[in-house]
Amino acid sequence: MREDVFLSRSERTTRLLAKRLASTFKGDEVVFLIGELGAGKTVFAKGIAAGLGLKNTRRVCSPTFTLINVYQARVPIWHLDLYRLGNRAEIRDLGFEDAIGEAVILIEWGERIDFPLDGIRIYIDVQSDESRKIRIERPVGRKKITRRTKS
Repeated sequence: MREDVFLSRSERTTRLLAKRLASTFKGDEVVFLIGELGAGKTVFAKGIAAGLGLKNTRRVCSPTFTLINVYQARVPIWHLDLYRLGNRAEIRDLGFEDAIGEAVILIEWGERIDFPLDGIRIYIDVQSDESRKIRIERPVGRKKITRRTKS
């Protein structure tokens, strides 16, 4: 795994970082968004959607109750939220595995998947000054983001 760490002091910076990351995507990525409630997982998802060409990113919202939202950009985006799901069977019943390799899959609360699934892991940690420390772990061979975000 390759790891990069960024500091974001605003939602705008978080979205821009995610947009830059998405610009390196081939269209078959699985992205685990990991962080506490309110950390910025959905903000990051909006940035990825923008980077994949979704015109109206206001449509991107956390699918806490619908469980899956699908957006059509230059590639399909499947946006999942596992917050309300408690076990492996409920997660498997979502059927998102059918889209692996055919879409970008964004999984909020991705740490709840307890079966092997390779992907990019985004850890968003709220700091004492309300900034966000964003750690991105990518499998070796994935393109690196070239510029660190400071503001």
